[in-house]
Amino acid sequence: MTESRLHAMPRLIGWRVLKMALMVLAIVVVNFLLIHAAPGDPASAIAGQSGQADAEFMRQLREQFGLDKPLPVQLWIYIERVLTFDLGVSHRLQRPVLTVILERLPATLLLTGSAFLIALSSGIALGVRAARKPGGIADTVIMGVSLFFYATPLFLVGIVLVLVFGVWLNWLPTFGMETVDVPLHGLARVLDVAWHAVLPVVTLAVFYSAVYVRLTRASMLEVSSYPFVKTARAKGATEHRVTWVHVLRNALLPVITLAGIQAGHLIGGSVLVETVFAWPGIGSLAFEALIARDYDLLLGIFLCTSVVVLVFNLLTDLLYLVFDPRVQAL
Repeated sequence: MTESRLHAMPRLIGWRVLKMALMVLAIVVVNFLLIHAAPGDPASAIAGQSGQADAEFMRQLREQFGLDKPLPVQLWIYIERVLTFDLGVSHRLQRPVLTVILERLPATLLLTGSAFLIALSSGIALGVRAARKPGGIADTVIMGVSLFFYATPLFLVGIVLVLVFGVWLNWLPTFGMETVDVPLHGLARVLDVAWHAVLPVVTLAVFYSAVYVRLTRASMLEVSSYPFVKTARAKGATEHRVTWVHVLRNALLPVITLAGIQAGHLIGGSVLVETVFAWPGIGSLAFEALIARDYDLLLGIFLCTSVVVLVFNLLTDLLYLVFDPRVQAL
């Protein structure tokens, strides 16, 4: 990266952060309106859970959660709370929403982050291998397996892995994030969490790895036909250098674009995986909040995941500056 581009980066990041702040505000408004447009009365759901449904109790509930006010007033109050990092209180858990999310977020980031790194690295490596000899045995096998996993639903992959490795072979734990009946600390706990994470991480990674395999192969074949690649070969560059230095660096640009988009979507995909494996993350928390009509908790989860997506988009744009010298502005 040139010195001028390095000096321009803080200004570019500043503009992007400002745009992200405006986008977050728009997301807060849209999510709030969509949640409150859903049919049904959240006060009735709360009253049903508590076993009381008389008129006085319903009135107190609506007053407590601000449901007795007009919708624009509720929206303004919610925006004011968000600006002070107050996301409300979960009526189901009777705890601050931000506290609950921060407790569950590390589990989801561990799951999605591990799956993303495995999917991206394996997808690129296998895509490069398949592109070296198009139509060969390795290419046929790699593309066939990737197409199979791409076409298979995530929850079905998870169930099959549970049956094979958890029930039949009894090699791996099938639910939870760690062993609950044995207190572990230090390295022993880290290894226990890693052991529990194998099946959910693999389940989430195989689908996205298949996508990166196909995209990397197609991009490698396209870049291989460019004149600068033929020039590098004519100058005597080894095939290894041509593949990994000249072709791959240019072929990675569409992969980076897709990876930046899907990195945020991994949290959405984790809802199914966390439900199948009882993984205590944001995905399973969102499912529980939806069933209980816990509006404040749902809005907090939506806001958190939206911010994660925007951050990944920013990182993707910054990677463009590293991999493509032609990019001058974000």
